[in-house]
Parts: sequence; C-alpha cells; structure tokens
Amino acid sequence: MKTQAAMFETQERGLPLYRRGKVRDVYKPSDEHLIIVACDRISAFDHVLPTPVPDKGRVLTRISNFWFEKTGHIIANHIVDPNPGPKWYPDVDWYYDELEGRTVLVRNARPLTIEAIVRGYLSGSGWKEYQTLGTVCGIDLPVGLRESERLPETIFTPSTKADSGHDENISFAEAASAVGDEIAEKVRDTSIALYTFAAEHALERGIIIADTKFEFGLTDDGEIILIDEMFTPDSSRFWPADDYEPGRSQASFDKQFVRDYLESIKWNKEAPAPPLPDDVVTKTREKYLEAARLLMT
Repeated sequence: MKTQAAMFETQERGLPLYRRGKVRDVYKPSDEHLIIVACDRISAFDHVLPTPVPDKGRVLTRISNFWFEKTGHIIANHIVDPNPGPKWYPDVDWYYDELEGRTVLVRNARPLTIEAIVRGYLSGSGWKEYQTLGTVCGIDLPVGLRESERLPETIFTPSTKADSGHDENISFAEAASAVGDEIAEKVRDTSIALYTFAAEHALERGIIIADTKFEFGLTDDGEIILIDEMFTPDSSRFWPADDYEPGRSQASFDKQFVRDYLESIKWNKEAPAPPLPDDVVTKTREKYLEAARLLMT
C-alpha cells in the first residue's frame, strides 16, 4: 500500500461531530445510523499520542470489515455499508476523498457498559496478576504456567468501559450485575465462540491471537449485536506463530511495539504524551499492514 497522508482527525463538513474516541470520529446523520471514521491516531497507556500512523485507520477498517463479514454466522453486527460514499445522505455535504477506505455506515446501537475480553494465552496484565496471585481476573489457574503460555482453556475476563482513563477488570458476576445475567451469558458465550473461530483462522496464516476484546450493543428492539471493531492490531494481541516460544514476551504485529518504545524512554504515562520518532511510526505502519496481509489471504 502506497503511504498516504495521515489523518489525525476528520473535518466537520455538513454533519456535526457526534463524538470523538481515541481512534474513531463518529457522526450521527439520523437516529437509525452512525457514520464512523477510523482516523490514524494511535493511543497507548490510555493516552492519544500526538503522532499519527499513516494508513492505520484504513487498515483497521479493512480488517474489521473482513471479520464482520466472516463471523456473521456467529452474531449479527452493526455494519450497514462497509464503504459508504456520497450516495448516503446526498443532501448533506459530508463526504470527501480522504474518507475513502476508513469509513463505515452502521446501525445505531446502545453500547453495553462492559468490554468483552477473551484470553487464550497468559500475557499482559493477566501475566502480572498470575505472578502475584495465581489468577487472571480472579479466575484460578494451574500452578507453574509460564509467560505467554497457552491457557488450559480460553477464558472470558470482562472489564468496565471508560471513555477516558483506564478500564478496570471485573468478575463475571460484576459484569452480570451491570448488564443482567442473560446478556452477560450471551456476551461471554459469543465472545469465546468468536475468538475460537478467529484464532483457528489466524493460526493457519501464521498469527497467534493471544487475546482480544469486543464491544457489543443493544438495538432498539433488544437485539445484541457486535459493534466498534474486531480482531485488529488495536483490539488484539497478535504474535507471529513461527517465533512463538513460551517463557518470554513475544514479538508482535500490534501496537505493543509502540508501548515498548514508550517504556524505553521512561515516559511517566501522564499528559502530554510524547511524539513518536519516524522510525517507530514506519515500523508500526509496517506491522499493521503485515497483519492485514496475513489475516486476509
């Protein structure tokens, strides 16, 4: 993919901005629909960095659309049009060329107040907790597991969902208290089914999906659907299978590369976030593109 100019944020043309997340800008042209634009912003440690990664939004959109289509037999999702253009809402001057490839039209749904996290391997915050307590999000695990080791079985570890600041891991009982038993069970079972399906697909193509997170929403008629993004380098931990070795941290296709850089410069993880040097931006872009190439072959 030829590098295009990075889009840090969208222009408000014809439609007022509905909300701006860490990566995505959202517009609400009607009660029924949302227009979501994946920009090239990148976040780490709960902060949006000042340096965008060119083409990142297009890669995230392409990967998510691929998975939304591939997993429709497991659960419905919010996609109405995976690449909308000026044909939608032609009476509103909202579309411009830079939106191409990074924009989706979706069903408007009320997001659940929890994030659905699925872990197949022992890494990240789960590894840190296991070293101290022998658990991950309160779930007891066997003694003697190593860093990055495959778990005996896939586990569901929900968290709170914060618009800003840090999400907090919660128990399944707490998740059920937040959204109701029936919805929590549906989200858990669907999340594990999605992970199992995608992990098998990815492994055949040389990528281990160590863990991932999903967001779900409720439509006006009470249907639970998948929203936001899925199995992207932003929402998942991707490892190259040919380099995998338990007992250590792993190389990755995701933004762990950016986190490692920020750790190396001893950033205190408080605002303002530091800029990224050109070589880190270039390497990060290459990792995202390689993940897309492998997953979508």
